[in-house]
Amino acid sequence: MSADKEFGDARFEDAAERPLRLRAEAAEDVPVLAALVQDAVLTVADMSWQPRLRRLAFLVNRFRWEDRSAAEARGRPYERVRSVLIVGGVTQVASQGIDRGDREEVLSVLDVVWVPGEDAAGAVEITLAGDGAIRAEVECLDLTLSDVTRPYLAPSRKAPEHPE
Repeated sequence: MSADKEFGDARFEDAAERPLRLRAEAAEDVPVLAALVQDAVLTVADMSWQPRLRRLAFLVNRFRWEDRSAAEARGRPYERVRSVLIVGGVTQVASQGIDRGDREEVLSVLDVVWVPGEDAAGAVEITLAGDGAIRAEVECLDLTLSDVTRPYLAPSRKAPEHPE
């Protein structure tokens, strides 16, 4: 290939469809990850706090925001995918608005934000619909999002909507 050949910008459509595997280790990475898990749904049973591993894990049904335009352009249904969101380096977890005894309670993720603290420490805050929230105090920012199943048709066959 010649060095003077011009290349156009990369387009998402050019990539082969593969499972997402993303890490957020810097503050500017978090909004990208947060956008991808917005409107993900899970149950209380799908949350796992593993203090010995200093890990908080969520098995979510994630709306495939990255595929929305392609689905609309091709006239095909929207998709969801099962994904694991892991918060690493967790020293403490707190929640509000969640009945942890009701393992079947359905939760919907609205946002994920990084709240910096001293040195590299801080907190990862996950805002849920219905005034629910989870706060994980962490030694450093360490988020991982991994798709673990093949995409499937979104049961509602609709994209989530947010009033402006």
